[in-house]
Amino acid sequence: MSTSPSSSSPLSFSAVVGRLRAAGCVFAEDEAELLITTAGSPAELDRMVDRRVAGVPLEHVLGWAEFCGQRIAVDPGVFVPRRRTEFLVRQAAGLAPAGAGAVVVDLCCGSGALGAALGAALDRVELYAADIDPAAVRCARRNVGAAGGRVYEGDLYEPLPAPLRGRVDLLLANVPYVPTEEVGLLPPEARVHEARVALDGGADGLDVLRRVTAAAAGWLAPGGFLLFETSERQAPSAVDIVARDGLVPRVAECDELDATVVIGRGARLWST
Repeated sequence: MSTSPSSSSPLSFSAVVGRLRAAGCVFAEDEAELLITTAGSPAELDRMVDRRVAGVPLEHVLGWAEFCGQRIAVDPGVFVPRRRTEFLVRQAAGLAPAGAGAVVVDLCCGSGALGAALGAALDRVELYAADIDPAAVRCARRNVGAAGGRVYEGDLYEPLPAPLRGRVDLLLANVPYVPTEEVGLLPPEARVHEARVALDGGADGLDVLRRVTAAAAGWLAPGGFLLFETSERQAPSAVDIVARDGLVPRVAECDELDATVVIGRGARLWST
């Protein structure tokens, strides 16, 4: 006998909470409120609860994720922006050049959450984003497009307009950094429901980062910055990679969000 209510009988708040709690959702009350307020009908609510109980990430069920105070559209299969990555956006906003609008590139953009959030945080932005995953690009075009930016499909820098070379003030690269052998240890919400290309960083988790830093100096404006997230364990190796490729590295950490961000500054042009 099915325990799922029929679509003709609206699910009450307590019934939704009960089903979510039975499925192991730690924040069942909060999730129930979000599902109920998002659903357009009792039948849709029932379907949404079914998907969540089956282990689909809440953000994929809702169709959006909250990030830096914004609702970011997140389609099925697209990497869900993590709250800890808000620290990277805050760091980038603090490094934006004063006066003229910043030129920002969101590389490995996924949903485009970082670019969209930074675009909202700064007064004027010339915003570009790129990702290799077609599903992510379709999603990012909604989020980044709403911020007046452009999104390109392709491998890292390859699809970006050539005139951007040497002009980028803030290069955000939310590269995958999970070592290949550890991808299978991730929670099912990530391992099953997010694209592997957004998670797998190669043998030591730093393969994609190496490719990003190798070309970063050629894209950055004088004194521009590359920012990316990594784990605390990987940070020393990441710093070495950044320095080897001609950028001046430093590490920023946030205990509250358990976030580690490496920042590489490009060379400045000194007047003579």
